[in-house]
Amino acid sequence: MSRAWLFPIVIASILAIAVAVMGATITDIGPWYHGLAQPRWAPPDATYGMAWMAIYAFTALAGVNGWLAMPNAREREWLLGLFALNGFLNIVWSLLFFRLHRPDWAVIEALGLWLSVLALILVIWRRSMSGAVMLVPYLLWVTFAGYLNMTIVHLNGPFA
Repeated sequence: MSRAWLFPIVIASILAIAVAVMGATITDIGPWYHGLAQPRWAPPDATYGMAWMAIYAFTALAGVNGWLAMPNAREREWLLGLFALNGFLNIVWSLLFFRLHRPDWAVIEALGLWLSVLALILVIWRRSMSGAVMLVPYLLWVTFAGYLNMTIVHLNGPFA
């Protein structure tokens, strides 16, 4: 493996693991969450972990692919900034929903998360179609999760 690949792989892996660990630490699937009315179509709890594991893996690969496709340091820094923003928004959603017990606020924040994934797809698409395509499952999952979040708010709100 050439050294050009090593740095982005290590950084993408560390960042994906860091976001996953922080999100998992914040996520509390306890009595409050289990007390919420869920739609019939909500997936079982185990599905979320499997989905996120795949999403983080594809996101890290897309990050490496995008990083290597960027022609200069300025574009690589811009891309890294977008990934950092996305990771931050990912963690904040978990904080709002699971720790602060504010699914209503999390719905609004989910829109920002969705837009950040779309921005990553568009920025990477200009340089690497395959890297952008790797992020499509993430966008689809955030779309689904946002709709599930909105449905939970509808079934359980108002929240205070």
